[in-house]
Amino acid sequence: MEKKNCSVVTEFILLGIPHTKGLETMLFVLFLPFYACTLLGNVSILMAILSSTRLHTPMYFFLGNLSVFDMSFSSVTCPKMLLYLMGLSPLISYKSCVSQLFFFHFLGSIECFLYTVMAYDRFTAICYPLQYTVIMSPRICGALAAGTWLLGCIHSSILTFLTFTLPYCGPNEVNHFFCDIPALLPLACADTSLAQRVSFTNVGLVSLLCFLLILLSYTRITISILHIHSTEGRRRAFSTCSAHLIAILCAYGPIITVYLQPTPNPMLGTVVQILMNLVGPMLNPLIYTLRNKEVKTALKIILHRTSHDPESQ
Repeated sequence: MEKKNCSVVTEFILLGIPHTKGLETMLFVLFLPFYACTLLGNVSILMAILSSTRLHTPMYFFLGNLSVFDMSFSSVTCPKMLLYLMGLSPLISYKSCVSQLFFFHFLGSIECFLYTVMAYDRFTAICYPLQYTVIMSPRICGALAAGTWLLGCIHSSILTFLTFTLPYCGPNEVNHFFCDIPALLPLACADTSLAQRVSFTNVGLVSLLCFLLILLSYTRITISILHIHSTEGRRRAFSTCSAHLIAILCAYGPIITVYLQPTPNPMLGTVVQILMNLVGPMLNPLIYTLRNKEVKTALKIILHRTSHDPESQ
């Protein structure tokens, strides 16, 4: 009877970043370049991969996928946050909140799965170089990419279903800058223990399983590299993997901090989420381009063509 009498929430108020009242303009000026660099950097990598036939390999196919996901992942939360910091309405409709939570976890989990696939790709290239083109054929690469989409959709659908089957009929102020599980569950006017347990277990299992598979791949890779006799060979093998390892550390640190801590700290969670949404997607293009001669060469060719086009016309 109580559920029937209470009013159903149709929109939420995003309270934004805690303890930053009066600093909105400064934060907007700080965050906008990060978001712009994320878009520009990832678009540049995509253009380099698409334009250079030398980069039409499995490794760069997955790197191109990662660039698409980084842009999309950052765009799920950053535009709304920037609009809020500009002084526009912090309101978000119920349906938009559902969509934001779904796509945040959908794209976030895809990134975890994609890092795992990229580790397998490096494992195959270094441990089985003669069979590499057969094992990582275009058909297999397409199937692995489609598998990341499917698993991400299943993972996010479970979390979104559990979160929004709960009734929201009381306060509608979300103590966060976007709709996420830890910020929404305290607003539900029903028992949230099942949703909390399943979300903790689901995120934990996905992160742990992916991390263990990545660890296994790189253990085998390290053993294979140590068996390479030439110093130059070991250096080249390690350089192809070091960028991926740096990206993995940047991705898994925030996940563990936000979702797998026993007693969540809202302020710490918010800071880490900002780093995960703004800094992480921006770092990936820098990590992969600064340490990769082939990508840098492709980008230089694009810039050279662009600078000479007006003269030729």
